[in-house]
Amino acid sequence: MSLLERLNNDMKQAMKNKEKDKLSVIRMVKSALQNEAIKLGKTLTEDEELTVLSRELKQRKDSLQEFEKAGRTDLVDKVKEEITVLELYMPKQLSEEELVQIVKETIVEVGASSKADIGKVMGAIMPKVKGKADGSLVNKLVQQHLS
Repeated sequence: MSLLERLNNDMKQAMKNKEKDKLSVIRMVKSALQNEAIKLGKTLTEDEELTVLSRELKQRKDSLQEFEKAGRTDLVDKVKEEITVLELYMPKQLSEEELVQIVKETIVEVGASSKADIGKVMGAIMPKVKGKADGSLVNKLVQQHLS
């Protein structure tokens, strides 16, 4: 089942169950996917859908941090709910141990030896873990293993 089909089915279910918050998040994701398809002028591949989902999730997490700093608990709760709904459509996240293993393998693959090679390592790792790991966590692990 494609992501769009899942979103449509879940949207119908959210309407039936009168889950307004979930419904609005699903509509927002569908809209973002459709906008991206229009921008690219073609139907999206799974990889492109994942990119859009990751971008939406990242925006929510950034907003969450800002709202927490500002003490806006009303908005914090709303954004946390949106993040929970978005995570339903993301692939299973890699554990830190799995990430460490991938980081070590990639450092060996690209022949990195110092912090100057972080960009090279990140460029090789991110396609492997796309949507399955947070980029800032990956960056932190790469820095730890190159220092």
